[in-house]
Amino acid sequence: MSKTLAEMPFVDVRPFDSAYWHGGLGSIMAGAAVEHGPVFRWEATDPYEQGQTRVSMVGPEANRFVMHTHRHAFSHDLGWSPFISDTFGKGLLNMDDPEHAVHRKMWNPAFAGAVMGAYLPVMQRVIEERTAEWLTRGEVDLYAEARTITFDIAAAALAGFEPSPQVDYMRRLFQGLLMGPSGAQDEEAFMASFTSTRNELVGRLLMMIAARRAAPPEERPRDVLGLIVHARDDRGQPLSDEQVLGHLAILLVAGHETTTTLGSWALYLLATMPEHQTRLLEEIEGAPRDENGAIAFEALRSMKALDNFVRETGRMYSPVLNVPRGVTEDVEFGGYVIPAGTQVRLGLAASHMLPSVFKDPERFDPGRFAAPRDEDKATPYALVTFGGGPRVCIGMHFAHIE
Repeated sequence: MSKTLAEMPFVDVRPFDSAYWHGGLGSIMAGAAVEHGPVFRWEATDPYEQGQTRVSMVGPEANRFVMHTHRHAFSHDLGWSPFISDTFGKGLLNMDDPEHAVHRKMWNPAFAGAVMGAYLPVMQRVIEERTAEWLTRGEVDLYAEARTITFDIAAAALAGFEPSPQVDYMRRLFQGLLMGPSGAQDEEAFMASFTSTRNELVGRLLMMIAARRAAPPEERPRDVLGLIVHARDDRGQPLSDEQVLGHLAILLVAGHETTTTLGSWALYLLATMPEHQTRLLEEIEGAPRDENGAIAFEALRSMKALDNFVRETGRMYSPVLNVPRGVTEDVEFGGYVIPAGTQVRLGLAASHMLPSVFKDPERFDPGRFAAPRDEDKATPYALVTFGGGPRVCIGMHFAHIE
């Protein structure tokens, strides 16, 4: 007989608050799953949810359950919107079906595998320009530099905004919303600064959207923003400015925030693990080049050592630690009934640190993804850096190439 929510194991996460910001939460939650099973309760301690009970689900079976077989019962809107809708509006990230299916269909052509090669020259150009002076510096802040690179790539490749002082300013506005205003003395000052930043960003984005709408067909850029501005929904109607704004804001955030984290860790690991650096440089230097001397798209996709290195970076240092979902109907998992109205956190980072799935999970080992080991393939839904199931991250291939 299934047990109730009140009977579910409770984990005290208060001693581990600082671990959330230092990348250790995945290991801590994986340890809780090993001890208590794949589903357990805990009390939120962060300022946004303090004192509220949350349920964690951890492991490949939990990933399959939430992302695939029972996805209808786990709402993205109820999970994500409390955190992002007031700031960024409504986009693919916080939409539920059937609305999500309609809007994702509009986006699909821009993220199809066949068009990924068109983004590569933009990525290469931005990276070359932004890293040109690195060797002349005594020190490089990888996280800050990766943020600049990934935002410029998302802005240029996805929204057609070329690197410029205007894009630099937009990046600072987005960072102000994501990280919160600095220097605010109290909550009132914080909210005033936050609202001012958001209004400034919204005003600039709306002007860009208006310019796209007014452009004649022969001058319209063939990027994601152009696709969305002129798209039609299932009733043949164009999207409103508010809908385009929500898509654009979340596109720019999702298009750079997680890749910033993944890229920073990859660069750091290369700098501190010379044996991997040597192996990858050999693969890169031996790759076929195009007429401009850049690595060709097909050659990039065939680089197994580099691919495994990036995948292992994403496993150990998940850009997204947990994904929130709101439960819309009673479901049973792991011997417990999770009632409608519960807030669930699906532990992506914790799933990656389970010793029953990944051998010696605390060890950085790209070889775990090579044959004959293939640890990710041995257990479906084991590696979920970009999610999984029908709603796997639409920008997964874009991010991986970048």
